[in-house]
Amino acid sequence: MAESETSKKDDPSRSVAASTVSELVSPDRAAQSRLLDSVAAFTHHRDIDALDHSLVITLAELSSAHSVALARRGDGPSGIVRCEPDGQGGYRLSAVEPDPADPLPGRLQRCMERAEVQMEMEDDLHRLLVPIQREGRPIAALQLECAMPPAASRPLAEGFARIYANYTALLHESERDKLTGLYNRRSLERQLQALLQQHEQALQQQPSRELPAHEQPQVWLAILDIDHFKRINDTYGHIYGDEVILLLAQQMRASFRRDDVLFRFGGEEFVVLFGALGEHSVQAALERFRQRVAGYGFPQVGRVTVSVGYARAGRYDYPERVLDRADKALYYVKQHGRDGVRGYENLRECGLLDEGVTAGSIDLF
Repeated sequence: MAESETSKKDDPSRSVAASTVSELVSPDRAAQSRLLDSVAAFTHHRDIDALDHSLVITLAELSSAHSVALARRGDGPSGIVRCEPDGQGGYRLSAVEPDPADPLPGRLQRCMERAEVQMEMEDDLHRLLVPIQREGRPIAALQLECAMPPAASRPLAEGFARIYANYTALLHESERDKLTGLYNRRSLERQLQALLQQHEQALQQQPSRELPAHEQPQVWLAILDIDHFKRINDTYGHIYGDEVILLLAQQMRASFRRDDVLFRFGGEEFVVLFGALGEHSVQAALERFRQRVAGYGFPQVGRVTVSVGYARAGRYDYPERVLDRADKALYYVKQHGRDGVRGYENLRECGLLDEGVTAGSIDLF
């Protein structure tokens, strides 16, 4: 039996799906196949940066745009990536560096703020700006510049904007801790490798390779553990225990830099990945955080302290190896009064570590 028109109208998911299909699918079978292949390749990615790159390349190829740019929302447009023809039949990707003379970041920011599609024309190029929203909030914006009017490109861009919003929501949910919103342990390896790669590229572009090793940028991993957390749960209950975890996550966000990567590993254990010139800088940053937590008044619970162990991450290190070294330093702090910060490298130089002892604070599996 055919469905009534009323039932079709009453099902919002059906109407959205039908709208997306009607806007995106060309009557031409070859175009349909090309479009579906592009969507399949686009949703194959599990990394948000790779997804950004795939989106701009896909739109450039399908729309024959002169250029496509994407900005993700931060305190301003952040993570801007642009795709342009490379002159050899392909496309090249580039990150948009901060430049007051470049109007692109401002345009993308205004598009997000207005939350509406905008069409402009400048220097014989048609410009299409499309906001990307999730749950009514702007999360990104797209810009397409084309030689032809964007009437054909608009449905395509808006359709991919919806796909991007839905897919990034799934990625966010899969790699974030539900209580704190920090990254979870599943994303550690990817984040560590990305940070190591960034620092390797920075070394290749700068003459810092000629500097002594202790003065070169390095990647560090720190493990934070709430002291006597079981006592907090037993005394005040799990609701207040969860509140302590939430407030500690807030203190982490306030203490560390935007580029530092913060994780909740489960329970009362947290991890920080960050770059620093040497162990002295790492010790100072983590000590500031420890003092901040110790001086904060947690509602009902009062004073809470943390123990911190950290280690340097080498270019070819597996996450488990770096975690194990940082965990040994954390174990040392726990065995020597808690509420402290110690580094694996320094403890080893001083002969204070028994390498045969497995700390076992972090459950890797």
